[in-house]
Amino acid sequence: MTTTALPRLGGFSPGMIALELRRLMRNKRTVIFTLVMPAAFFLLFGSSAAYKNERAGDGNVTAYVLISMAVYGAMLATTSGGAMVSIERAAGWSRQLRLTPLKPAAYVAIKIIIAMVIGAVSVVVVNVVGAFAGADMPVGAWIGCALLSWACALVFAAFGLFMGYLLPSENVMQILGPVLAVLSFAGGLFVPASELGSTFATIAKFTPVYGVGELARYPLSHNGDVWQAILNVAVWTALFAAGAMWRFRRDTARV
Repeated sequence: MTTTALPRLGGFSPGMIALELRRLMRNKRTVIFTLVMPAAFFLLFGSSAAYKNERAGDGNVTAYVLISMAVYGAMLATTSGGAMVSIERAAGWSRQLRLTPLKPAAYVAIKIIIAMVIGAVSVVVVNVVGAFAGADMPVGAWIGCALLSWACALVFAAFGLFMGYLLPSENVMQILGPVLAVLSFAGGLFVPASELGSTFATIAKFTPVYGVGELARYPLSHNGDVWQAILNVAVWTALFAAGAMWRFRRDTARV
């Protein structure tokens, strides 16, 4: 009697990650959309001469806008990377995966890592553009803000994966794009929550964007409740990741 050795870590492996990354990079429209648009928004809204001369924390307002656009770019990139699972659903690929030893947790982890890779590229692009467009802040703050912009976008990698299982493949990003824009306004990313009024400022603290924006800007501004922001990011990430695993099991239960 022969026994079949199950893969370690439920199927999670560098080879699987490399394969998924190649598949993602073939989608030129998604790559261009997530890399070009945030940088273009920064040039449109944050590169005025007045912003370059106005101070914000340890830098200028241009740097403040740069961080917001880097966060927004990471949000778009990680959400779209995770939401590409909807294409696999339409092709029946996710149901085929259920016939393999691949575990839901490993599948979710692989998708989130791929989304985070494209999110890192988006953050780098926006920061490079900002460096040539007049953003000014200390090197330590620049590095810290960039890393936090990327790391905290983990919540949206899980969000994109969750939404990819809920929405049809043909219009998933057409729906999520406006949703992310609304969440960005509501969460104080484009306009500081303190300027939204007390009611909206309170609501903003419960949105998934709030914690990401607060943490990403902290090395520059040194303002905000860090622990509240960390709790916000942790709770929303856990909720979206759990939702993605739940939908993966339910979506593939029919095979």
